[in-house]
Formats: sequence, structure tokens, C-alpha cells
Amino acid sequence: MRRYLPILLISFFVLVTIITGSTSLQGYADKQNPEKNIKSINVYTTLPIEQLLILAQEYERTQKVRVNLVPLSEANLLTKIRTEMAAPNADIIIANSALLEQIKKMNVLKPYASEQTDIIPERFKEENNYWTGIWYDPMVFAANRDFLKTLPKVPSKWNDLTQDSKYRIGITDFLAAEASANLFYTLVSTNGESEAFSYLKKLHPQIVQYAKFLATPVRMAGMGEVDIAIATQSETIRYMNDKFPITLLYPEDGTSFVLTGSALVTGAKNETEAKQFMDWLLQDAAHSILYTSSFYLIPTNPETLIYKYYDTKNIKLLDKKETFSIEQKNQLLDKWVTTVRLAPK
Repeated sequence: MRRYLPILLISFFVLVTIITGSTSLQGYADKQNPEKNIKSINVYTTLPIEQLLILAQEYERTQKVRVNLVPLSEANLLTKIRTEMAAPNADIIIANSALLEQIKKMNVLKPYASEQTDIIPERFKEENNYWTGIWYDPMVFAANRDFLKTLPKVPSKWNDLTQDSKYRIGITDFLAAEASANLFYTLVSTNGESEAFSYLKKLHPQIVQYAKFLATPVRMAGMGEVDIAIATQSETIRYMNDKFPITLLYPEDGTSFVLTGSALVTGAKNETEAKQFMDWLLQDAAHSILYTSSFYLIPTNPETLIYKYYDTKNIKLLDKKETFSIEQKNQLLDKWVTTVRLAPK
């Protein structure tokens, strides 16, 4: 019996090792496949993915719910929604308010109201709760500080930019960015097509560059390559925080703004989780992570701590009087390209 004892002991240890290893591997597999244990929601969005990614990561970390982001162009989003009407894959849509209005007309959104959405001012949400604004970003004048010192009077209105033809202006091409295009549509909607085009034609000779990115005109103003940039507030503040010599000015006669909102999809497979995420987006946790990540977007919720960082009392927002369809937008842009953008200076 003694000569078999070593063999029995070895067999015992091998068996223990196999059982222990199997248990450890199973635990490791569970960690590597959290999909088995974590809830999730699907979000269709037209926003830059980097904006929402930090929010999605923070939400998964703190709330243990995975946010699957599906970035799409406006046209592709509308197409995808049409094809999925019978069996929607999206739980939430996050996009600009004009696009959400178009989607609402497709009868694919479900009204949602809560204690959180009730705090949001009426101008920042759909009247029947089909979508709710989360944050907005106005267009401003980002003026070179040294340039302002040479002026007897600081430009405070849109027409002030064209009063002196020596002013060098920077702006993002209307074809290149949503915020810049939205300014164009707002000018047309507020002032009428004829007057808006007349203004843009007058401004055109002063444009140093129609930039491809929203940040470029602000950088040019900070470097003294233009005197005034027509830019988003978020980019202006970012460069100011980076110590560029820029002064932020709000047009006294009003300015355009891009309002980003969220909407619940009818037939959402994860409706409860989707509603919780929509409420979370309106609260301090979401806006704080955006702010600390250098996304300077004004919360629609006036009770958030970040809201108090912005000078909202001096911002006059222009609401578009009419919502243009994608076809109408394309027609306006084509007209601008042929009569303004490509016109000789």
C-alpha cells in the first residue's frame, strides 16, 4: 500500500488543481464578459462621439448600465429610423432640436416627463414632452484683445461687424459644421432670406478664412490672424482658459444656438433604463464631467452647479421661427455657395 501512496497523493493534488483552476477560470470569464451581468441601452446620435463617450463611460462606471453609442449623420439617422419603425433598435436619440422635431413628425417618439424634465424651461423642450433639451451652445464674437484696445467702441451687434471694412473676420464654413450652419439658418429665419443674404454678401469681403473646424476662427483671433471670430461659446471659452488673448462678446441683438436634446423611442426594449439615463443627463454628474473634460456647454437645467459658471443673463437667444427640412437647408446652402462663398471679394 505504501508504494502506491505517492501516486495517490499526486493524483489528489492534480484533482484539486483542476477544480481550483476551473473555478478561477470561470470567475475570470465572468469578469471578461460583463454583458452577462450588466444592463444596457442603445443610443443613436449625431453628436461628436467624444462628447458622449465620456458620459457613457461615467454612467457605466457609476450606474452599472452600459450605453451603446451609434454615431450617425443626420441623413443616415433618419434613414435608419425609417427602416426600423416596426422593430426599433434604439432606446434613445440624442441630436439637435431641429432634427428631433423632424423625427417627431415620423411618429416614432414617446413622450416622457419626470421631476427632472419638469425643471427645464419651456423654451428648451418640446411642448408635449417628445424631447427635452440637455445643453446648448450659442454663437458669440471672439475678439482679439489687442484689437479691441484700438477701437473707440466695442462691436456689440451683428451690423457692427460690417461698419468698418478693415475688420478682419474669421468664421467656420457653413458647409463644415452644424453650429455654423445653424447660424446661417437662424439669420435667414429671423431676418428673411433677402436681408440675410444681403448681410452675408456685405460681410464676405472681410472674411479672412472660411474655416473647416469650429476651433480654427477662435485660434486665429487669439493669434491675431483675424480681429474677430464668429464662433461657438464652447470653443471660445476653451481658448480663453488656455490663456489666449481673447474677449468674449455677446451680440446684443441676439444670436443663434445649437440645442441638444434627448428623446425616448416608442417601443424601446430598455425603456426603464433609457428614462433613467435621460434624467441623469440633466443632472450635475453629467454636466460636471463635461465641464472638467473641457466641453463648455450650457446646461438647460438652471439648478445645476455648472449653470452658474455661465453669464446667461447677457445672452439673448434667437429662436428660429421656422424649421427647415433637409431639402430646404440644402437649397439655402447651395444658394449661399454660388452667390456668396464663391463670389469674388
